[in-house]
Amino acid sequence: MGTEGASDIPGPPGIRNANTPMSRHFDVIVVGCGAMGSAIAYHLGRRGQRVLCLERFDVPNSYGSSHGVNRIIRLAYYEDPSYVPLLLRAYELWRELERDAGEQLLHIAGSVDASTEDGEVFRGSLASCELHGLDYTVLTSTELSRHYPGFHLPEGHVALVQPDGGFLMSERCIVAHATLAMAAGATIHARERVTSITPTRNGVKVSTDRATYESDQVVLASGAWIPEIAPALKPLLDPERQVLAWFQPIEPGLFEPSAFPVFNLTVPEGRYYGFPVFGIPGFKVGRYHHLEEVIQPDTMNREPRHDDEQILREFTERYFPRAAGPVMTMKSCIFTNTPDEHFIIDRIPGNERMIAVSPCSGHGFKFSSVIGEIVADLAIEGKTRHDISLFGLSRFGL
Repeated sequence: MGTEGASDIPGPPGIRNANTPMSRHFDVIVVGCGAMGSAIAYHLGRRGQRVLCLERFDVPNSYGSSHGVNRIIRLAYYEDPSYVPLLLRAYELWRELERDAGEQLLHIAGSVDASTEDGEVFRGSLASCELHGLDYTVLTSTELSRHYPGFHLPEGHVALVQPDGGFLMSERCIVAHATLAMAAGATIHARERVTSITPTRNGVKVSTDRATYESDQVVLASGAWIPEIAPALKPLLDPERQVLAWFQPIEPGLFEPSAFPVFNLTVPEGRYYGFPVFGIPGFKVGRYHHLEEVIQPDTMNREPRHDDEQILREFTERYFPRAAGPVMTMKSCIFTNTPDEHFIIDRIPGNERMIAVSPCSGHGFKFSSVIGEIVADLAIEGKTRHDISLFGLSRFGL
């Protein structure tokens, strides 16, 4: 079990907005306005749906899974080749969002997926590239260090370099989706916590700490807080404390976006990921599943500790020694893990008017643009052209 500390999450507001109606009908109510919820509201709003998006914290906020400047996007997807077509569409939609928002959100730096030659990361990434005809180069650890001098991987490691990888400005993406959703007619309420969802004869009633609303359908996109509304999903969701660190490079030029890619790699210590210096003056690094602390989202200890820094520093000193200067920033966030670490995108059995979206087991942000499109398809048409067979609840016996 994880280490739990006193909650630093603000309680619900005590004053009702006198201008907020006590009852109002929408086509779709989206619970959560993070990466997924904001994208879903945007795509539903663009299609003329009456949308209400309810967020219990701020928009954006630092309590969930999407803060900390940026998130990786990569096409060489070792997790399963069926993710690649979704990624190709996600890239298109991110570029559309950039155009409509008038802001660069996607930065291309290339991506490195590395492990031993028979390791899951390298084998899976290579299989995805070959199956989908993606550009790639395979380098030994020595060749990788020659090409990107910041890397110092063990002998016997191989790296797949894919030129289209990079990172998304995560909080700015949420702001862009939310802003354009409102411009398309969606309504977004921050600091309004959903307390219950009740089926009605023709839809659902959604009660909050401020008001009561009705809708034809509800989308649950609240990550680690989904079990509060859908207890049947609680056995499938393990919220986990995740920590990121930014270290001041000893040789900064080696870790600029023009000279250093995003990476995803396994070494004997575990699987790690990282970014070039951007937004914060430090080399950003994280360890998948960090210290494996399962937590409760409202009582998680959000303050990074010495042991959090140490596990990331030791990795950086060993494999990126010229990035291992003083720590600049540390942040905690939440992974919400499913048993197989694939997403959930499905209607909830027994209540077909409720759609559960994500949780994404720590690798979902890059997909939020296309998941917004997928959920809009499901809500409006009852189906989608995208292959989401991997994400159904039936795989868990539901």
